[in-house]
Amino acid sequence: MSEFRVASRYAKSLLELAVEKGILDQVHQDMNQLLELEAAHPELAAMLKSPIVSSEKKLTVLEAIFKSSASELTLTFVKLVSQKGRESFLPAMAREFHRQYNIQMGIQLAEVTTTFPIDAALRKQFVDIVKDISGKESVELIEKVNAKLIGGFVLKVDDRQYDESIHSKLRKLRLDFTQNLYEKKF
Repeated sequence: MSEFRVASRYAKSLLELAVEKGILDQVHQDMNQLLELEAAHPELAAMLKSPIVSSEKKLTVLEAIFKSSASELTLTFVKLVSQKGRESFLPAMAREFHRQYNIQMGIQLAEVTTTFPIDAALRKQFVDIVKDISGKESVELIEKVNAKLIGGFVLKVDDRQYDESIHSKLRKLRLDFTQNLYEKKF
């Protein structure tokens, strides 16, 4: 079974159970903590995917990480995933849980890439643009910095991308110059 299908099914089940028990925000924090740990410590993701490390050792590490801060539901979920031998899918499950949480709560995810870190006023303008595009009142804005853009920004909302960067305009201009519109072709 593909990683997406496994992650989607487990995340959906966890989300429904968290809603039923009334601890959705706590479980969401736990999943975000897992994603932050994965980003900060790539060796954790490598350990989870390693077939050499046993499921018991993986579970011991995960329990040590989550024991003090995670909800009882999250700990039980991690144990269940470990019993099924699907620890390698945990980061994907956390990402999918976050995606489904955003859908459940009506939060629009957007990504903005600029050449410099944006300030609060510019962030508010991007949030307002995303609200207009999506029609949703809540926006989660992921900010990235890429100096290759030269200037401007790239805004991604769902499957739409608004590229207002100098880099893309120069590329378009270069393409336009390769086509000589004033020369007759025979």
